[in-house]
Amino acid sequence: MSNPQQSHTNAAPFGAWASPISAALVAAGATPLSQLALGADGDVYWLAGRASEAGRNTLLRRHGGRTDELTPVPLNVRSRVHEYGGGAYAVDGDTVYFSHFADNRLYRKDGGAEATPFTAAGRQRFADFVVDRARGRLVAVREQHPEDQASHAQPVNTLCAVGFDGAETVLAQGHDFYAAPRLSPDGRMLAWLSWDHPRMPWQGTELWLAAVRDDGALDAPLLVAGGPEEAICQPEWAPDGSLYFVSDRGGWWNLYRHAGGGARPVCPMEAEFGSPHWVFGNSMYGFASAREIVCTYIEQGVSRLARLDVDSGALSPIAVPYEEIRELRAGPGFVAVLAGSPTIPLELARIDLSSGELEVLAHSIADTPALGYLSVPQSISYASAGGRTAHAFFYPPQNQDVRAPEGGKPPVIVISHGGPTSMTVNTLKLATQYWTSRGFGVLDVNYGGSTGFGRAYRNALKGQWGVVDVEDCIAGARHLAERGMADADRLIIRGGSAGGLTTLCALTFHDVFKLGASYYGVSDLKGLDQDSHKFESHYNEYLIAPAGEADAVYQARSPINHTDRLARPMIFFQGLDDKVVPPQQSEMMVRALKARGVPVAYVPLEGEGHGFRKAENIVRTLEAELYFYQRMFGLHDAAAPAPVDIHNL
Repeated sequence: MSNPQQSHTNAAPFGAWASPISAALVAAGATPLSQLALGADGDVYWLAGRASEAGRNTLLRRHGGRTDELTPVPLNVRSRVHEYGGGAYAVDGDTVYFSHFADNRLYRKDGGAEATPFTAAGRQRFADFVVDRARGRLVAVREQHPEDQASHAQPVNTLCAVGFDGAETVLAQGHDFYAAPRLSPDGRMLAWLSWDHPRMPWQGTELWLAAVRDDGALDAPLLVAGGPEEAICQPEWAPDGSLYFVSDRGGWWNLYRHAGGGARPVCPMEAEFGSPHWVFGNSMYGFASAREIVCTYIEQGVSRLARLDVDSGALSPIAVPYEEIRELRAGPGFVAVLAGSPTIPLELARIDLSSGELEVLAHSIADTPALGYLSVPQSISYASAGGRTAHAFFYPPQNQDVRAPEGGKPPVIVISHGGPTSMTVNTLKLATQYWTSRGFGVLDVNYGGSTGFGRAYRNALKGQWGVVDVEDCIAGARHLAERGMADADRLIIRGGSAGGLTTLCALTFHDVFKLGASYYGVSDLKGLDQDSHKFESHYNEYLIAPAGEADAVYQARSPINHTDRLARPMIFFQGLDDKVVPPQQSEMMVRALKARGVPVAYVPLEGEGHGFRKAENIVRTLEAELYFYQRMFGLHDAAAPAPVDIHNL
């Protein structure tokens, strides 16, 4: 398993390599970059997260060669519609409109003037804005929360016009959810999406179209595409007034153009030109002109960038150093992307469409480790249960200072991503390199149910959460072991939240993995159902079973009901303020392992919820997890202090 790039200066066993990628370096982390927009004169706007300012999102603008911060402390540009937010601002010339997280009010900032609120305080939240300049208003998704929070009543979502004077007018209502209001170039037509319980937006949505009257009201809306089994996303207007959208009616999220009474595919292929609607405002294509689209699409988990001729459907690749393109905005003669690769952490780049010249405008990580410490993943596919082919990224151990033992095989950590309707990508993550630079292999699995591989692959998880995801993680571990790429006696599985359920099911109901780490993992499916917010309140009907059949499946599939079968050493990490997965779920698993004499460690964290944000806690958890693995495999330094107590050793 040695690598020709290594300098072979020291020999050390797998899993015990000295690494410059410390837990503190991982905790310092990346600056989150999100929500691209374009303004006048080629200006590029985006949001940057500020970990040093309690995770505040600030709006930045690239103007010429200068980057300006438009929303200083205490402004926090963030929406909580659907809880996951997104679509938190809009740009119109030199004016920006945005949602401030602290009060959920909408603010306006003109040029260099200070931002001022123009909506009243209340229980309403807004997202996904489009500027209707002619009528002096924004069109947005509004989520109205009940005044009495103790009532547990669900919020009401509508499509709403918000005047620059603060007046709110409902434009469309009656559906459980709305998204993507998009005004035609002449301001006379409005397109939008809606969907209803129990569907999630990647199961089935509807695309609506209505004329906008002079008084701003909508004439009779017309359903133009979509339904219970067709997921539509990202409607956009071309400069000539043609309406485009992304639909999976053919099994893959492809581009379509609405024309007359129907729609035609622009470039049918087995690739994904869209992504699931977890957050508002995501964009994977834009218009260089009425006849040319600049788009990104995903093939086998990897992103491509191309020009698309809308008449011929021909794709012309654009050469870029990226393998993930998270977001795209097209302007006159250029495109701005949020993108990364196995050796490039997420960054914001501006690409000239004529010359191909690429200018990086913002980095998520200022200083990356030397290439000799970075593991470049291999994209692999392998056979899994039920005749499925599963997909993953395998990161072999890599450290330029270390020579691996001859004939040795590394321990491998299998990662089950959260979501579970999500996907893992291969953009550089220091949290992964923390392990590979210490001599662990990492298998990051896009199990059945993940997006990026077509609707059929996404639907593999329907009714099978806790089964298919587990089978694909197990099959991936065995695939590596059979090929001599992993030590079959030192296989580990770890995951957080939904990935924690995969981890716990794999260790409770199977015996392939020798150790596990659960980060605020779901162990009680019924409890998760009871605590969910509106957006996900029916999600388990798809993932597990319809309401009438759910209890029996919950009982059979929840690890918390089968602790007598859990016999592998585990470490648990749990935020004590977690409202999604309450601490008692982890604590019951810990007590069961203690009682049965199985080695177990528990790290409860004050002031943390569902996901850890404090740097000191990220350091603490990584160091404890490393110590746990090394102690279980006999690799720890006996002279080093123990960062966590392990019971039953």
